Amino acid sequence: MAGSVFDSPLFSKLFPSGDAGRLFTDTAEVRAMMLVEGTLAKVQGEMGVIPEESGALIHRTSMEIQIDPGALAGATGQNGVSVPGLVAEFRKAMEAPEHAQYLHWGATSQDIIDTGLMLRLRQLLSLLEGDVQAVLKRLATLAETHAETPMAARTFGQYANVTSFGAQVAEWGNPLISLAEELPGLRETCLMVSLAGATGTGATYGPRAAELRGKVAEALRLTDPGRSWHTDRTPVLRIADWLVRVNGALAKIGEDVIVMAMSGIGDVTLGGGGASSTLPQKQNPVAASGLVALGHQARGLEATLRAASVHRHQRDGAAWFTEWLVLPQICLGAASALSVARTMLEGLEPNLETVGDPLGLIHAEALSYALVAEMPRPEAQAVTKALCKEAQDSGVALQVLVARDFPALDAAALFDPTRHMGHAPEAGGAFVQRVRKL
Repeated sequence: MAGSVFDSPLFSKLFPSGDAGRLFTDTAEVRAMMLVEGTLAKVQGEMGVIPEESGALIHRTSMEIQIDPGALAGATGQNGVSVPGLVAEFRKAMEAPEHAQYLHWGATSQDIIDTGLMLRLRQLLSLLEGDVQAVLKRLATLAETHAETPMAARTFGQYANVTSFGAQVAEWGNPLISLAEELPGLRETCLMVSLAGATGTGATYGPRAAELRGKVAEALRLTDPGRSWHTDRTPVLRIADWLVRVNGALAKIGEDVIVMAMSGIGDVTLGGGGASSTLPQKQNPVAASGLVALGHQARGLEATLRAASVHRHQRDGAAWFTEWLVLPQICLGAASALSVARTMLEGLEPNLETVGDPLGLIHAEALSYALVAEMPRPEAQAVTKALCKEAQDSGVALQVLVARDFPALDAAALFDPTRHMGHAPEAGGAFVQRVRKL
């Protein structure tokens, strides 16, 4: 098995990461860091911090040359960070030492790596936003089509009363709408530049440090934090938290679909599923299981990320390295879950000719309230409970027993699931409206 399923040809269709996968490669990281170095030099040249000619040449070179990540491995292993090796290779490629000496002027490795990370996270959020919108569009179609399609609601795994499939879909989709609505604020407050120097003081830049940081942020279209965030990993944690909650919302869908597709329940058809190696009758809920597994992974990785988010002093190698180990997996896990969910939902349809309860016990709550017209509420509850027990013991439907004991009640209406969905149809419709307003 590969070290990560997201890098595995074997598992590439089970856990697809799509375009997001290309953002978390060595090549993408090196390219992002070069973009930061080039932009920093260009702005410094325009401000007169370094010679303008040197800044312009460094910027142009950053867009033209290719640096092999493998060439940086030795230096990275020795230094613990890739930037010293990158700067050395960059200077060599420029073949202009009089200008190359101004590359990486006043910055520290963490400035370049963290800013490059934010450029890649910005691309990731844009990709995932499109996937969230696609998932919501499909859910809205299901909710609108089946707003009044009755189905059994379950609590603690047991039949409770009647809801609608549209309301079930709304329950799946509403958290995703909330996550989509958070994105503008997340981008504005978390996608920030880092330019604070070795210990976060910006001392190399003197009184122009804040001005330089602001101009670099503007050039890269990132937020200026107005401070150092070398040891304050809040921006990274908030983005990771958003990604993990995406995984959680999709894992909820996966959990429900696994149960709804179970033999003996069959509330949904999957439109495709996994085959067993020995059992030809099976259609395994593979995609739904993948969503649940990705949710488990995400929550575990986030716990590790948070445990390592307390950095010692002004810079902390161990905590920072831990972030590198887990953050890409969180990012790719969210991308994979959205891809899997999109595919699964395209084939998902309800299979609800009945609410699935042959004894009609799902209407017990409605019966207990209907009996209040003839007796006090406590007595109505006791009678209903007794009738339910008789139905279970005898196998005779509750509707038949009610018709026997209470012929004055309109049993047909009482046991009509379409009359007992409460505001479930409206919940499905409200969800559709929320999606359309995004």
